[in-house]
Amino acid sequence: MPLFRITVKQSKVSNGVRLEKGMSVDVVSNSFSNPVSTNGGQPVIDAFNRIYGVDIKKAGALSMVYLDVENLK
Repeated sequence: MPLFRITVKQSKVSNGVRLEKGMSVDVVSNSFSNPVSTNGGQPVIDAFNRIYGVDIKKAGALSMVYLDVENLK
C-alpha cells in the first residue's frame, strides 16, 4: 500500500481555520492515486484533523493549489 506525505504549501487563514506552511501528514492509501482527489480527500481530512485538530476542508485548502503530495513508497 502506498504511503503519501501531504504538505501545506502556503499559510492560509479561512473560516476560522489557520494552516501554516510546512504542516504535513502521512497517509496510507489503498490506491496509487492522489489521496487529495480520491474519495473526496477523506483520508487527508481525517489525518489533518487527527494530528493538528484542523478541518482542512472547512479552510478551503483541500486542493493541489494549497497541498503538495509526495509518494514515499
